[in-house]
Amino acid sequence: MELKVNNCRVCSTSIKPFMTFGKMPIANGFLTAEQFKGEYYFELAPAFCNKCGMLQLIEQPEPEMMFHENYAFFSSLSKHMQIHFRDFANQVKNRVLKDCEDPFVVELGSNDGIMLGNFKDDGIHHLGIEPSENVADVARSKGIQTVSEFFNLKLAEQIVADHGHADVVLSANVMCHIPDINSVAEGISLLLKSDGMLIFEDPYLGDMLIKTSYDQIYDEHVFIFSATSVAWLFGQHGLELIDVLPQLTHGGSMRYVLAPKGSHPISENVGNIFIREREQGLDKAETYDLFRKNCEASKERLVNLLKEEKKVGRRVVGYGATSKSTTILNYCGIGPSLIEFISDTTPLKQGKFSPGMHIPVKPYETFTENYPDTALLLAWNHQTEIMEKEKGFTEHGGRWLSPLPEEKSKT
Repeated sequence: MELKVNNCRVCSTSIKPFMTFGKMPIANGFLTAEQFKGEYYFELAPAFCNKCGMLQLIEQPEPEMMFHENYAFFSSLSKHMQIHFRDFANQVKNRVLKDCEDPFVVELGSNDGIMLGNFKDDGIHHLGIEPSENVADVARSKGIQTVSEFFNLKLAEQIVADHGHADVVLSANVMCHIPDINSVAEGISLLLKSDGMLIFEDPYLGDMLIKTSYDQIYDEHVFIFSATSVAWLFGQHGLELIDVLPQLTHGGSMRYVLAPKGSHPISENVGNIFIREREQGLDKAETYDLFRKNCEASKERLVNLLKEEKKVGRRVVGYGATSKSTTILNYCGIGPSLIEFISDTTPLKQGKFSPGMHIPVKPYETFTENYPDTALLLAWNHQTEIMEKEKGFTEHGGRWLSPLPEEKSKT
């Protein structure tokens, strides 16, 4: 079952898709051969709201289909992300918590505790909200206080009753997952102290359009935010955007800092990014039509490259069985005839098949024991970390193929 809308999830304005990526499976739904027959599909079609500026999916599967006890993503597997979240936590401590007496930190979508662990280690009162039970269990095993529920106004009221108001609410790569975003924004507004802050980061719309990184669009990402749409969304609930901080993570992200209106000064970064977003044309329909054309060109290029590799007898293996790669592989129609298998370090994915295209997923050791000629870097957003790790493959003569070259054309 899916949640399909004809009106903006933020402001209720009528919307319609500007393109479709076609029928798509659950992005993180790696499956066994016995499950092929009953595999679920929905139409992956983004729309842009002319009123509030929000880019969103028209149709999204029920949250329980995507986030559950078998959710196969653990942030702590990446050393670079461990460093990123340690730095994130330190910035929060210095900016928000340094003058707080007995501070209280809440994180939405806290995963395996990769960020909250930095607060727990300092003895800071904290609470993680993580709907996927198996991932939450990992956090709890580290002594990180975690509840397995979806955040909304009702849960916010319960947290206030049990713990008091929060000095800061955090999230990373989570807010864009939440279809009922107004209920979440309302809950955050209630949960925060009168001078508290909401700080979250997610993939950034401006970067996605410049890079044609259309794999940011998949079932979990019901929204792709801009500063303009974030300000509009949370402004309805008494919170104003007071700062924006660009991030390199996930192929280009933005960290947004919000607070109750009038409680903190507004950084000049906010006015500057609003100007840049207008200059980039984020408010214009033709920008999204150009994005559609760039996606089609990127698809044609990738398929032709893989066919050429096969034609000359080169072995191609996928590197990283990511959720994002599900969009690329299904949109481009890339299956086992072009990619021999996908190498991945996540035990839950190994021995299964990729969603939709059913490419075998094999342990990382299969990649290193018999190097292919070419590796398709499906986890391209972790390129720096991977290049450091895979010098042996490059020295062996292996070459990397990027699925999404940067597209520089603009309106």
